[in-house]
Amino acid sequence: MLIDACVPVAEFGEAWPQGVPVQVHGMEADEIFAGEGDLDAARALVGSAADAELFLYPGDRHNFADPSLPSYDRAAAGLLTERVLAFLDRLT
Repeated sequence: MLIDACVPVAEFGEAWPQGVPVQVHGMEADEIFAGEGDLDAARALVGSAADAELFLYPGDRHNFADPSLPSYDRAAAGLLTERVLAFLDRLT
């Protein structure tokens, strides 16, 4: 589960591990996520891993799921939580 960030898989190895599902979550206009290469890395990861999903949320906030920050987005955080819980249910 990667939220608000993603790095190229090459930072950790040659490929995403077989049999390990992954989700990447970020805001489509977040200056950090979309503007500093994380979104490109996420798209590459999803394109190369067998069980990978990328979820983009409308908006430009970084750390949008942290209710203690001014960047918190209740609607996006709620949807993220639903998706994460469904992902975890799938693994059990």
